Amino acid sequence: MSMRVLKVVSSITILGAAFAQTPPKLTLQEAVAIAIKNHPQIQAAQHEVNFAQQQVVINRAPYYPALNGEITGSQGNDLSRIGAGALSASRLFNRFGQGLELSQLVTDSGRTPNLVASARLQARATEQTLQATRYDVVLAVDRTYYDVLHAQAVVRVAEETVSARQLLSDRVTELTKNKLRSQLDQSFAEVEVSQAKLLLIRAQEAVQSALAELGRALGSDQPVNYQLEESPLPPGPPNKADDLVAQAIANRPELASLRFSRDSAYKFYEAEKDLRRPTVSIAAVGGYIPYINTPATAPIPAEYEGIAANVDIPVFNGHLFSARREAAHEHALESDQRLRDQQQQVSRDVRVAWSGAVTAYQRMDVTAQFLRQAALALDLAQGRYNLGLSSIIELTQAQLNLTEAEIENLSAKYDYQTQYAALQFTIGALR
Repeated sequence: MSMRVLKVVSSITILGAAFAQTPPKLTLQEAVAIAIKNHPQIQAAQHEVNFAQQQVVINRAPYYPALNGEITGSQGNDLSRIGAGALSASRLFNRFGQGLELSQLVTDSGRTPNLVASARLQARATEQTLQATRYDVVLAVDRTYYDVLHAQAVVRVAEETVSARQLLSDRVTELTKNKLRSQLDQSFAEVEVSQAKLLLIRAQEAVQSALAELGRALGSDQPVNYQLEESPLPPGPPNKADDLVAQAIANRPELASLRFSRDSAYKFYEAEKDLRRPTVSIAAVGGYIPYINTPATAPIPAEYEGIAANVDIPVFNGHLFSARREAAHEHALESDQRLRDQQQQVSRDVRVAWSGAVTAYQRMDVTAQFLRQAALALDLAQGRYNLGLSSIIELTQAQLNLTEAEIENLSAKYDYQTQYAALQFTIGALR
């Protein structure tokens, strides 16, 4: 096989391996979907919702009768009696029986309905907490996604900077060899190359850190291995924050959760107040005793049945019920203040996020102008240096300014995308 054929085969093999190792593409929407499906915080919040829903069933149980099957066998000395203890029947005898016991709450003066209502409201509060957790996860995905794009863009700028400065250094070195430039020029050019390489190393480290953070945001303990797609720039922020504050108060799931928790606390307070009221219940028993050993003078029927009603009227229990009522009332008042505090915090967060978004939006225009001016300054400095009208210090400073302008321009773009996502989060309008 000729050398040319070997080179072609080798090139195809290398290209095939390169394509095989190309990571799959990932959009921001796909990243959010992965996080919502996999993140442990969301799954934990979902389990909390399931737990709260079962509390509704638990508190609703007194609405239904309780039916128990009973099988009892006993052995005792003939004609003997219990001398001590709390059993209701003192006579002992051998027997074996089976039967059913039915009990039903008739009314507890509204306590059970209030407990059920409180549990339902608390379940709705946990549903809103689940939504708030999703918002937290989505915001974290947005931030880390843009951080990765930003870090990768800085790497590209750093690589271009290294290439440009290395090219200048090679030219100056060649000119120095021909005695057309001084050794000082060569030293300055080599310093600039080293600085650019340090910038590249730091940028590559930032990429790895950002990938690890994105992996965590997606609910994984491994860094992501995706080719991230750019997202379009969002529209400009509104002119005023007042309407955004009103929207946040109405939409934020944290506030909705606190409202439901407050209402649940007041329902529980009503249930605790009902402890001082009477409770009415009924009980019924019935069964069959296939074997019983009793004296002939006092026979016991083989079948039995009975029904009873009971009214429980609280009189005094050491201030237990009144203390429980006051404790529930204090908890309800506490929930009022927690809701009020959270509303104030949300209002502040909206105004801060709006201010940050406005600043980031304005910064994009400034950095774009900065980049244009830095590029023009570098062209002029390069021309002056080539004509021998300026020193290399002016040229290297122009290169430094261009690198800084490129990084600032990239930072402004991704910072605005992050700030806009934060603003959408604060008003309850995130995906």
